Amino acid sequence: MGRTTRLSRVDDVLDDLDYPVMRDDAADELTDVTLELADGEANLGELISDTSSDSFDSADDLQDELNNALPREAVGEPYQSEGEG
Repeated sequence: MGRTTRLSRVDDVLDDLDYPVMRDDAADELTDVTLELADGEANLGELISDTSSDSFDSADDLQDELNNALPREAVGEPYQSEGEG
């Protein structure tokens, strides 16, 4: 059975990997994880496959690359602020 996590909690899932890790190994390991985004959901393994690095030295490295691979809609409406002006 697959796992589901919110984007804001993805670091908990990434911390479970053994680093350093190759991109393909991380993608295979996390292919069962559905990532809940602000506008829909995505497969975490597929998103990791779309990153540009071949390997990751830490969970922070992987999360940085993952943030670059996310669609713009992943975190909400473009150009919208969460706070008051």
